[in-house]
Amino acid sequence: MNTSGEAAEQVMRMSLEGAEILIKLTGSGAKNAAVAIIPAVLLVDGVCRIENVPDIQDVSAITEILTYLGAKVSFPDKNTLEIDAATVKSYMADCEKVRSMRASYYLLGALLGRFHKAHVRLPGGCNFGERPIDQHIKSFEAMGADVKIDYDVVVAEAPERLHAASVYLDVVSVGATINAMLAACLADGLTVIENAAKEPHVVDLANFLNTMGASIKGAGTDVIRIKGVEKLRGGTYSIIPDQIEAGTFMIAAAAAGGNVLVENVIPRHMDSLSAKLLEAGAIITEYEDSIRVESDGILKGVNVKTMPYPGFPTDLQPQIVTLLSIAKGTSMVTEGVWKQRFQYIEELTRMGADVIIGGDRAVIHGVDKLHGAVVRATDLRAGACLAIAGLIADGVTYINELKHIDRGYEDLEGKLSSLGAQITRIVD
Repeated sequence: MNTSGEAAEQVMRMSLEGAEILIKLTGSGAKNAAVAIIPAVLLVDGVCRIENVPDIQDVSAITEILTYLGAKVSFPDKNTLEIDAATVKSYMADCEKVRSMRASYYLLGALLGRFHKAHVRLPGGCNFGERPIDQHIKSFEAMGADVKIDYDVVVAEAPERLHAASVYLDVVSVGATINAMLAACLADGLTVIENAAKEPHVVDLANFLNTMGASIKGAGTDVIRIKGVEKLRGGTYSIIPDQIEAGTFMIAAAAAGGNVLVENVIPRHMDSLSAKLLEAGAIITEYEDSIRVESDGILKGVNVKTMPYPGFPTDLQPQIVTLLSIAKGTSMVTEGVWKQRFQYIEELTRMGADVIIGGDRAVIHGVDKLHGAVVRATDLRAGACLAIAGLIADGVTYINELKHIDRGYEDLEGKLSSLGAQITRIVD
């Protein structure tokens, strides 16, 4: 795995020298699916072989945590992972690495399901607003666990095996949906999760667990039903393509102009983005497992509101704002998921963008050109948006804090280089 981002401060130097007429970009496995599926292996009695795993820092971090817990972890190649969790004896995920990523809270559901106990440090990850775990706790308590937060450790314990429950989530929460699914797999009886999240990686996790012997129905709908089983068995599973990475490439292609084929994508996952790019003036052609984006780089403003799937993804909000910063006219982007996700705007304005923030809305007045600048990636998707901005800006852009980009994108600079960008990673 790529761990160089932890060794020294790194800077990305970017400029655009001109793209080819026809370009192909191939997407990686889904980050958000991988960081849910890997903890789920704790529930499995046997060896799991997981294919199409993205080579990113978050995967490296979660596998290090499983190794810390006692699992046997190996990489036959950089995108294939084999895990035997039979050797795990500890339910205490209290190492510092847990704090490096938000998805480490999936260890709660997995460890609680296996051991009926879980002690997990409060997670970290991108800092764009408070993200409470009250809905997670509500689900665990409904299944018979006692849950408390002791300083920075979540302590969940069930006197006996977890039991079936009816869980209604007060808000649509991907994390709470996934944690409830994990905890319920080995519980007694039929657990029903209502107002469940419908994101592709929720469905992918359900498909993984079912492949290993779970009984989960309804993933991808508002209601998920999990019938507890005695044990899960090992097996082989391939992670879905990354919806957000593909969307990042599609937005980059539309903004930079040209003719780009994004491969290893599930087109229906991209419907909300494709609709907005069409509205902005790009040409979108869908194939079985790829999408072609054609653009002359002359785009018009559109309005966007982020929502839970199948709405426009919050994880593509910074990228679409970058595109709209050079689109003709005025656009408005409303953030309907994470209210403090506009922290990157100050960095984008350093490059000449004209964006005004008011509460959960950004008003973007399109400018003719962005210009190169020294900027800082404030979080994972902000890093991607600044990479797109550097791609389309006049002059040279320097992006600091690359550790955020490395958390969720596999070889972003290599793939964007295909669009004609001149990119150099500088290690101080």
